[in-house]
Amino acid sequence: MSDRQDRPNGLTYADAGVDIDAGEALVEAIKPLAKSTRRPGAEPSLGGFGALFDLKAAGYDDPLLVTTTDGVGTKLKIAIETGRHDGVGVDLVAMCVNDLLAQGAEPLMFLDYYATAKLSVDVARRVVAGIAEGCRQAGCALVGGETAEMPGMYGAGDYDLAGFSVGAVDRGKVLPVLDQQKAGDLLIGIGSSGPHSNGYSLIRKVVERSGLGWGDDAPFAKDTTLAQNLMAPTRIYVKSVLPLMKAGLVKGGAHITGGGLIENPPRCIAEGLKAEFDWNAWDLPPVFAWLQSVGGMSDHEMRRTFNCGVGFILIVAPENAEPVLAALLNAGETAFVCGQLSA
Repeated sequence: MSDRQDRPNGLTYADAGVDIDAGEALVEAIKPLAKSTRRPGAEPSLGGFGALFDLKAAGYDDPLLVTTTDGVGTKLKIAIETGRHDGVGVDLVAMCVNDLLAQGAEPLMFLDYYATAKLSVDVARRVVAGIAEGCRQAGCALVGGETAEMPGMYGAGDYDLAGFSVGAVDRGKVLPVLDQQKAGDLLIGIGSSGPHSNGYSLIRKVVERSGLGWGDDAPFAKDTTLAQNLMAPTRIYVKSVLPLMKAGLVKGGAHITGGGLIENPPRCIAEGLKAEFDWNAWDLPPVFAWLQSVGGMSDHEMRRTFNCGVGFILIVAPENAEPVLAALLNAGETAFVCGQLSA
């Protein structure tokens, strides 16, 4: 192939809107972030074609692998509009690893996909820094990812995220344990940090109806703007909940994501049983009360759209409720009995 550099009309990839140099600069910028997520079994090293994981080094003899994938959704629109890019990486990790947790699995590896029209190294580095922080919170290794610069596919300044996680669980510890569930088992709710990463298309409609801007004071919280409050990262429950699952104290777990408290719990409950919530067991957090008031939403619409202050639910036998609650509170969680299983 002849050298085209001396051709006056020779095109380059940069002419088409793709900056290879920026991509290489981003890889160099995020290598230390990936290394900060080291864990037994993985040695994050960006730049290869794939990542290896040593299950024996992680302490597993007869594991099952569990995989999840998710995104951040339209919460990214607020991040883009306000320049608050630092927490959405935590959201991305949380949406994947909390799903692994619902199966009783320990998160081992995480990969991300970042797509944009024109790569901003600063914005992408801030996003990946959040991903690395989420991985540290979850105890998993950031082993790779993909950055795609696609002019014409996205608007100026827009980007999208997808996450992929692999976890492992010993064969005898897979959740839910459907054949052990029975009427009278208790539902333990674990507090959320806010709407997490669900319902943001509706949230943006409510904010539009309110007439407030993202930089205005939040009507439901002191000393914080609307954007600061609504961009609180999703809580990651792995380190507080996984030990309880490994100890055999949990019969099932539900990550409360899209579908809220109506659609998610049935995914971990045996046929013939249902979740019977005590809706008076906890106070609706102020952010949700404000959303409901301004949006004029029914209780049912709230409960099937948002987590309403409960980010994760555990199913436990009544005799195990006290030690489980004590362990969660000791780990810094807000936890309470919020209902039971009924026939």
